[in-house]
Amino acid sequence: MEVVGYADKMRVTPGESINFMVSCEHPEFEAQLVRLIHGDENPSGPGYKEELISSTADGMYPGKVQKLISGSYALVDDDERLSPVDKITIQAFIYPTTPEKGRQGLIAKWSEKKQAGYGLLIDEHGALAMRIGDGSGNVTQVSSGAALQARHWYFVAGIYDIENETITVRQEKFRQFPFDDSSSIQISEETCGLATSETPLIMAGINIGDASNDRNISFCYNGKIENPRIYSRSLSPDELDALRDGNDVDETSLVAAWDLGRDFDTDVITDISGNKLHGSVINIPTRAVKGHNWSGRQHSFIAVPHEYAAIHFHDDDLEDAGWEINFEFTVPDDLKSAIYAFRLSAGKTVDHVPFIVRPRTGEPTASIAFLFGSYTLLAYANEHLATSPVLLEYIKASGREIDYPCTDREKYLMDNNLGGLYDLHSDGSGYCYASIRKPIMNWRPSHQQSTKRPWFPVLLTANLHQMDWMEAMGHEFDVISDEDIHFEGENILDPYNVVMSDAHPEYWTLEMLEALERYLNNGGRFMYMGGNGLYWVTAVDPNRPHVIEVRRWNGTGSWEAEPGEAYLASTGEPGGLWRHRGWPPQRLVGTGMAAQGGTGVNSAYRRLPDSFNRRASWIFEGIGEEELIGDFDTLGLGWGAAGYEFDRADTNLGTPGHTLMLATASEFDDTFHHVVEEVMHMNSNQTGTTNDMVRADMVFFEYPNDGAVFSTSSIAWSAGLSYNDYDNNVSKVTDNVLRKFATEGPLT
Repeated sequence: MEVVGYADKMRVTPGESINFMVSCEHPEFEAQLVRLIHGDENPSGPGYKEELISSTADGMYPGKVQKLISGSYALVDDDERLSPVDKITIQAFIYPTTPEKGRQGLIAKWSEKKQAGYGLLIDEHGALAMRIGDGSGNVTQVSSGAALQARHWYFVAGIYDIENETITVRQEKFRQFPFDDSSSIQISEETCGLATSETPLIMAGINIGDASNDRNISFCYNGKIENPRIYSRSLSPDELDALRDGNDVDETSLVAAWDLGRDFDTDVITDISGNKLHGSVINIPTRAVKGHNWSGRQHSFIAVPHEYAAIHFHDDDLEDAGWEINFEFTVPDDLKSAIYAFRLSAGKTVDHVPFIVRPRTGEPTASIAFLFGSYTLLAYANEHLATSPVLLEYIKASGREIDYPCTDREKYLMDNNLGGLYDLHSDGSGYCYASIRKPIMNWRPSHQQSTKRPWFPVLLTANLHQMDWMEAMGHEFDVISDEDIHFEGENILDPYNVVMSDAHPEYWTLEMLEALERYLNNGGRFMYMGGNGLYWVTAVDPNRPHVIEVRRWNGTGSWEAEPGEAYLASTGEPGGLWRHRGWPPQRLVGTGMAAQGGTGVNSAYRRLPDSFNRRASWIFEGIGEEELIGDFDTLGLGWGAAGYEFDRADTNLGTPGHTLMLATASEFDDTFHHVVEEVMHMNSNQTGTTNDMVRADMVFFEYPNDGAVFSTSSIAWSAGLSYNDYDNNVSKVTDNVLRKFATEGPLT
């Protein structure tokens, strides 16, 4: 793209500043503040709407191309103790995941520029190798000669001994079998000298720059590295055997021993040798992963940290793009709470960098709050679902055309190794971290996935459907985000009579769930306007609050954590679904994930007897007794207001006994399927026409102190709000509830 940008925050308050980073292929670009109102360009709806807002940051700025450098690694600053010149032993356990990719750094204090230093690496043939350089153009590299096998543990060592003029490479596979030729010991009887390198020591990559540029890392490694060590002498075969078997050797020559079975929630790697040669990891590699000695007796790294003394590095990890700041914007005190963006223009390209302006805590400007699912958006950031082997079949079955990548945004994210929590790393493992601090190409007001229609579960486009509707109907509202609730709890919620969710509030933290429950018990009212909500266990990294973590297992998703790796490194809590942690969505909002699917033909809702109960009959004022609700086309998700992903009530999962079942949608075809977490035995009766669990339930129930919940239980619901110029029964029901919930006092 000719111009692309990102901001260092997703939401700000009046008086707070936000920084914008921009990469531009032209000498200059223009920045203009706009308020985003409706992003969907579908001609069947209201069309694209944005309002120009004059700001102090508007204007022309110098353009500069800023690159994205992906790949995680560990870095230990240069120290003379890491630069022995006559003897050295490097030892570690490794679990390579793409050895066939060729050259990858493992543990190297190497200057590619000067051809000096040492390094243990994977060579161009996928075998373990040790490289030595004298800084004068002489390089000796000794290979094991045996290609490493992917996803197997190895004990590896490299020994340099100038006195005996030898380099020894030892590559030993755990769990060896007959005819297995991937273990090898090779000894070279000649070597060049070893020159001191002033570069940092790098694990999982090779420094191709100089000592002053520690980000110039290439040949990034895919796989795990466990407890690497460096000695200032050449260890004997018996001593290496002892290390392999978990025993100690003479420690007087120990230069560094990095214990990776600690500091799980940080970017620190700790040297326990006593020399304090501590380091740090860059670009959030995956921590709290099992090592070569994992027994399977425990699945929590907290219980047996020594069995989780490994880090999984990926060549496409990226925490922080690290771009230079192009401009800063300080939010004026009188700027309305809403979704804004700086529109960036250069050449033929226009990019938007959105952000949320929320009111100061305790200073609401309306009785209604719209809850923007910022953690859900971050979970889907830069997803390329159309390339997922897990979801590709599902996407094709839904009848959508796939042409990926077909937009400039999609091409940019693919060209730059950007991915989201729905994608697989290049080695096939799942992304479990997502960060704000890089371009998020689908955090754009008019973004459409390459399936040729908006992908509503996560995108800003869907949220703007609701905000545009509220504005059109005359509702004043503030915008708050998941981050606000996570960090401020009910303090951000209590001033509002009603909080409305977006169409897909899927990713919630424990702090958010607890805050919502307290808010409701204190008399708050919540409109659950989506489906598949309050679903995945999500954690915010306490040391890096711009990062969230998700470990998937036993749910409807695009990948699953390896056995023993479902606990979150950032908090130590078990991942997976909230229903397996005692927080099923039914407990708070009455309904929870039931089914997903569709080819553009969904279902409308039919009223049930409870809809005539005096406690809730006001919800249906202006709606006929036999009138189908949502019996029309939605924006992008096809016919019917119940569709794509939707929820149902279930008292066994926590739906309160006094819940009123207002309406249900159950006329789904066989492209809709019951969610996998509820299928106990393999059978074919799991579709819309064969399983009565495949339905969307609209419910209402009261909390103490005049609190209440109304749940539509469908992602497609909000996509129908603007039908017929906002004059339809989905709009009417929503308006009835919002107006009643926003008032003080009893509901009936």
